[in-house]
Parts: sequence; C-alpha cells; structure tokens
Amino acid sequence: MNKTIVVFGSSTGTCESIAEKIASRLGAEVMNVQDLTADIVAANVNLILGTSTWGAGEMQDDWYEGINVLKSSDLTGKTVALFGCGDCESYGDTFVGGMGELYDAIKNSGAQLVGAVSTDGYTFDDSAAIVNGKFVGLPLDDVNEDDKTDGRIDSWVAQISPNL
Repeated sequence: MNKTIVVFGSSTGTCESIAEKIASRLGAEVMNVQDLTADIVAANVNLILGTSTWGAGEMQDDWYEGINVLKSSDLTGKTVALFGCGDCESYGDTFVGGMGELYDAIKNSGAQLVGAVSTDGYTFDDSAAIVNGKFVGLPLDDVNEDDKTDGRIDSWVAQISPNL
C-alpha cells in the first residue's frame, strides 16, 4: 500500500474515533485537519478524509481551512476516499451533508475518488452526499446506529484497499 493518511475534522470526538478505527485497519497515520499542510498532502499518495456534519449539513469548522490546503496542493494522481459522520434520525434531511460539501470541494481536483457506498440499509430523508444514487463515501451514524459502525467500516476498508 502506498503512503496513506487519514485526516479528520471533529468537534465532539466521534469523527476522530472513527478516523482512528479506519487508520488502524489500513495501517495508516491519522491526523487532525488542523495540522494538515501542503507538505503532508504532497508526502501521501492516498488521502482518507472525514468530517462530521453540523448546522444545515455543513462540514466541521476546521475543514474550511483544510479545504484551502487541499485546493493549494496538487492532488493529481492521488487517491481520495471520504467518510462522514451524521445523525440520520435528528438530522435526516441533511444526513452526512458535510461529506457532500467535502466532495464538492475536491471533485475536480484531479484525484481519483474511490469508496462510494450504496444507500441501501440507511434510513434518512435527504443527503447532499449522494451522487448518481450512491453516497460519495462512507456514511456513519455512530449515535443511532453504533451497532453497524464497525461492520460498515470493515466493508468499506475492504472495498477501498485495492485502490490504495
């Protein structure tokens, strides 16, 4: 596997713990988006990017500066996979919208995006993170569906690993 880093933005710790689980399964380093630099982006071939969702479907606040770092970096030839945390019951109309916002910011970056996930098995009303009928990455609700988190991570890591 090429050099891989898992980058998260987390306000309550949930997205951080998810990032740590993903990183441990991939044997990758994990980093808070607050510490992301262009040099770190350049040093890694694979970027696994995760955000929690806030407000009306926005990324976690630290990601706004992180997006600037990504946009100022050359992502051509890199592989990017996304994961998002959300609440499908209380915020079913904006479920993992932050992941959709992250996707929109990098979709034309030249990176190869991998890890789209079927909407089957998820309960929600709407999501900005759906493109062509699939989530743009791994959606997780560790509040209401924590019993499904580990299995979903395992399946997703198995799906993206051949691309890393």
